Amino acid sequence: MSAADRTALFQEIYREKVALYRRHVEGARLVTSYEFNNTYQYVVAREEGHLQWLADAIRESGGEPDESGPALPVPASGGDAARAVLEDDARTAGEFLTRWRTPVQAMAHARHRKMLELMLGEVVEHRRFFEQAAAGREDLLGRRPAGAGTGGGVLPTRWVE
Repeated sequence: MSAADRTALFQEIYREKVALYRRHVEGARLVTSYEFNNTYQYVVAREEGHLQWLADAIRESGGEPDESGPALPVPASGGDAARAVLEDDARTAGEFLTRWRTPVQAMAHARHRKMLELMLGEVVEHRRFFEQAAAGREDLLGRRPAGAGTGGGVLPTRWVE
């Protein structure tokens, strides 16, 4: 794979990862259960790292990251919107993995292949989180001590200063 082909591959993965990241930020606004929203915050933070890795690789190969990825729709809000969002996020994570596993395994550049393998491994974990949350499992990132509460949910914005 030539440097130009590698840059093109990174750009394509980057655009798709940007779309997933934005979708997860939007999805977190609909998933207000404390435990499930905490999982979204974890996923979003990891995706910020993935985007940085990809942006660095693109720049290293002489390009500039292209953030013009497609907008992924968020399922409509309503009675069971949170579960619909979680199920859809599990599905899109699976599609991402299906699309990128083979091209990543075919990369000859060991450092870049390993970086992408690590990212794909974390996407496997994110898909599992979304599947478990959609099934109602609340202990995704650990268990609270007995009697500890959540204060009724999450704040409406990600960052409060």
